Amino acid sequence: MATPPTFREALRFWFKLGFISFGGPAGQIAIMHTELVEKRKWIGEQRFLHALNFCMLLPGPEATQLATYCGWLLHRTWGGIVAGVLFILPSAILLWGLSWVYAVYGHVSGIAAVFHGLKPAVTAIVAAAVIQIGRRALHRLDHWATAAAAFAALYFFAAPFPLIVMGAALVGFFSNRSGVNQTGGAARGALTDDEIKQGDSVDLLRPAPPSLAGALRVLGVALLLWWTPVVGLGLWQGWDSALVQEGFFFSKAAMVTFGGAYAVLPYVGQQAVEHYGWLTAPQMLDGLGLAETTPGPLIMVVQFIGFQGGWNHPGNLAPLWAGTLGACITTWTTFVPCFLWIFLGAPYIEQLRSNRRLASILASVTAAVVGVVLNLTVWFGLHVFHPARGVIDWWAVAVAVVAFVALRRFKVGIIPVVIASGTLGLLWSLARDSVIGF
Repeated sequence: MATPPTFREALRFWFKLGFISFGGPAGQIAIMHTELVEKRKWIGEQRFLHALNFCMLLPGPEATQLATYCGWLLHRTWGGIVAGVLFILPSAILLWGLSWVYAVYGHVSGIAAVFHGLKPAVTAIVAAAVIQIGRRALHRLDHWATAAAAFAALYFFAAPFPLIVMGAALVGFFSNRSGVNQTGGAARGALTDDEIKQGDSVDLLRPAPPSLAGALRVLGVALLLWWTPVVGLGLWQGWDSALVQEGFFFSKAAMVTFGGAYAVLPYVGQQAVEHYGWLTAPQMLDGLGLAETTPGPLIMVVQFIGFQGGWNHPGNLAPLWAGTLGACITTWTTFVPCFLWIFLGAPYIEQLRSNRRLASILASVTAAVVGVVLNLTVWFGLHVFHPARGVIDWWAVAVAVVAFVALRRFKVGIIPVVIASGTLGLLWSLARDSVIGF
């Protein structure tokens, strides 16, 4: 049985992950699966999918929660804190700088060119992950059917994400009760003992049994950290200030938004633009583009919203200072709840991991996740390869094909693929501008 990494080894990995996690939730889950399960073998396949299933059931950004959960599995509380913070910190710092440049100058040159190369590479990374996860997660007929149904419900009918998850959970519950196997007959339970033990292929630290006292301690510390900055801003700037309103709004969003960034952003954008007036609709679209060009969770666009809200409504503060505080309070109230959900729920989820009924339900959710990730892959690919009506970006198609072959056939690492693709995007833009200028 393999041994987990030292804290220092894990720290180096989480630091690197914060800089290479492009592509939104699908791309980030794909990168974590490749690095943690396949390449480094720090976490077993079933353990990783078990954690992913739980994170998909939570409100908020699932990729951030998955990184926190994996860090917790390896080194408990401090491991989860380090993994979660480093997952978002590079993006937060970079996006703050881009938000300031945007607020002052109205554009950020060069970023779009690099991302033109990154987009097709990320599409290839996600496509490779769908194949890899699908091969390991879809080993029964009902799992294949669940994955196909989840994809169809999202792609063709735009079904709400919570409804898809609940439907998959019900399928898992009833398939366990009936003992359905891959041939449709009665017989074995949802998972064999060997399948359950696959999650223990790495000698992880054993979690302490969950307790009410431990849960109350986590809840108390998290709530204190969550709300202290919001209350402090209210006492300092007044409860009607833009900064405090941002703190309240994004705290509420963190508790009620399910389905990841793609499901959340329409609601957040509408409220920020139409109800609060923190920024305009064109600024919201530009912010989404900036968030897509940075590593880390796509939901980091909320930091851009917070910065613009503070910059445009500074009150008695300097615009830069107000914008910075707006970015900080928005990011804080969006991501602190992620740590609360993981530290509160993970001990119980791990305790129940060998429960056959729960294992069947979560295995069915895993199948639905394959369909969800496939839907995101198709959605992302269509936007990359078909940027406008009647237009196909054949250069992007070529880059994606080369990246996919490099990843699957030649086992090239994700970092070289990402760096090479971003460089190609910049060179392609410079070459095209030179031809046009000539």
